[in-house]
Amino acid sequence: MTTLDSRPVVTEVKDNYLTFTRGLLSWIFTLDHKRIGVMYLFAVLGSFFVGGVMALLVRTKLLFPGKVEWMTADEYNKAFTLHGAIMVFLVIIPSIPAALGNFVLPIMLGAKDVAFPRMNLFSFYLWVVGAACAVYSLMAGGFDTGWTFYTPYSTQYGAGGTIPVLVGVFILGFSSIFTGVNFIVTIHKLRPPGMTWFRMPLFLWALYATALIQILATPVLGITVALLVIERAFNIGIFDPSMGGDPVLFQHFFWFYSHPAVYIMILPGMGIISELIAVHSHRHIFGYRFIAFSSVAIAIFSFLVWGHHMFTSGQSPLMNVLFSAITFSVAIPSAVKVFNWLATLYKGSIAFNTPMLYALSFMFLFTIGGLTGIPLAVLSTDIHLHDTYFVVAHFHYVMMGSALIAMIGGLHHWWPKMFGVMYNEFWGKIACGLVFVGFNMTFFTQFMLGSQGMPRRYYMYQPEFQIYHHISTGGSYIMALGFLITAIYLIHSLFAGKKAPANPWGGASLEWQCTSPPPHDNFATTPRVGDCYDFSAVRWDEKQQGYVIDTEAHLAAASSGKGH
Repeated sequence: MTTLDSRPVVTEVKDNYLTFTRGLLSWIFTLDHKRIGVMYLFAVLGSFFVGGVMALLVRTKLLFPGKVEWMTADEYNKAFTLHGAIMVFLVIIPSIPAALGNFVLPIMLGAKDVAFPRMNLFSFYLWVVGAACAVYSLMAGGFDTGWTFYTPYSTQYGAGGTIPVLVGVFILGFSSIFTGVNFIVTIHKLRPPGMTWFRMPLFLWALYATALIQILATPVLGITVALLVIERAFNIGIFDPSMGGDPVLFQHFFWFYSHPAVYIMILPGMGIISELIAVHSHRHIFGYRFIAFSSVAIAIFSFLVWGHHMFTSGQSPLMNVLFSAITFSVAIPSAVKVFNWLATLYKGSIAFNTPMLYALSFMFLFTIGGLTGIPLAVLSTDIHLHDTYFVVAHFHYVMMGSALIAMIGGLHHWWPKMFGVMYNEFWGKIACGLVFVGFNMTFFTQFMLGSQGMPRRYYMYQPEFQIYHHISTGGSYIMALGFLITAIYLIHSLFAGKKAPANPWGGASLEWQCTSPPPHDNFATTPRVGDCYDFSAVRWDEKQQGYVIDTEAHLAAASSGKGH
C-alpha cells in the first residue's frame, strides 16, 4: 500500500487468498481464516437449500390437506422436523459467525488471521461431522421429534434416527464453542495499536457478545442431548415420565440454551445492520456506545428469560410473572439499536443498493417480530397463543426475517471483498423485493391463523383456515423464487462479474483498505487505525474506480473521538 496526496492507494496483489495456493488439498488443510469462512459459507448455503426444500414440501402439503395423499402424516412430521433442525443448527446459528465472521473479523482488526487457526479449521470439520450425523439419521429412517427434541417424543421414537442427530447436535456444540473462544481471544489479543474497544466496528462488538453466549450457553445443550442419548440408549429414566423422569426438566435445560441461542442468531445480524446502515447512508453511526453496550446487554438478558417458553408447563405463578417482566426488559436494548439506526439514516446520503435494501427490510421485519413478541410475553394472551401459528410467525420474523435477511445483506455487502467481483445490482434489487414480499405473504397470514386458534405442526386443519394457508404457501413460492434468482446472479458473478475495486461502497473500516479479494496475509504491514465510521474522509478515486481514504482526515477524526 502506497500513499498519494495523503490517500492510500491499494496496489495490485498478484496472488490473493484464492490463488495463493492451488489444489483441493490446499483448501482441505488450509489455516487461512478467509478460506475457512468461504467453506463455511458454501456448506451453510447448501444446508439452507435442503432446509428450504423441506419447508416448501410442508407448505405444499398444507395447500390442499387430505386432497392429494402424496405425503403421509409421518412424512410430514419428518419434513418439518428436518426443516427446523437444519435451519436452526446448520444454517442460522453458524451462518454469520462462522461464515462472514470468520472471513471479516481478522481483516476488520487489521490482523493476519484469527488467534488459533488450527482450532478454526477443527471447528469447521466438527460442523461437517455434525451435519453428517444429521444426514445419517435421515438415511436411518429420519426423526419426527420436532427441532426441540422434546420428551417423550425423543425417547419413544426409533433410536436409529434419533440418536445420530442428537450426537450430531452435541458435536455441533463443540464447533460453536471453539469458534466463540477463537473470536474472543482474537478480539482481545490481536487488535492493532490505536484500536481501542470504542474504535472497533460494531460488527465486532456483536460477534464478541455472541461468542460470550456461545461459550456460556452451549455446554448446557451439550449436557442435555448427552443425557437424552444415555436415556434413549440405556433406558435410564431422566426425562421420560414412563421411567420416572421429568419432562419439564428437559424443557428447562433446553430453553436455558435455546433462548440465548436466539441471540446467537440475531446479535451478529444486528452487527451487520449497523455496518450496512452506516456505510450505505454515508453517515457516522449515531450513538456508537449505546449500540455497543446494547449488544452486551442483550447477551446478559438472554440468560434470564428462558422461562417464558414454559408459561403453560405448570411452573409457579410467581416464576411466570418474573419471567414475563424480564422478557419485556429485553425490548429495551433492542429498541436502542433500532432508534439509533433510524437516527443514523436521518439526513444521510442513502444509496438504495442491494445491501441497503436488505438492511431496510431487516428493520421492518425485526420491528414486526419484536412487537408480536409482546403478546407472547403477556401471561393472559400467551395462554391462548401458545403452540399456535402465531408463535411460528413470530419466530420466523425474528429468526428468518431478521437473522437470515441480515446474513444475506451482509453477504451482498462483503461479496465484492470476498471474491473480487461485482454482482448484478438490478437483479439483486428484484430478488430482494421478491424475498420481502414473499416472506410477508408467508408469515404475516400466520399471525391471523394463530390468533384464530390454528395449532402449529398439524397435518390437517378446518376449512375456515384454508384461505390463509393458500396465501402463505403462495408467498413461500415467491420467496423461493427470490432466493433462486439470488443464487443465479451471485454464481454468475463468479464467472462473468465485473472486477470489484478495493472499496466499492465507500466504507471506512480496515477491511476496505486491502485489495479485493484480500491477499493471503491481509495486510503487508499493520494498518493505521482511524475512525471506522468517518465517511467524510472517504473520497472517490477515478483511477481505482472505487473509494480511497484520506489518511490524515481519517486519523484526525479518530483522535478527536468524533461520534464516540
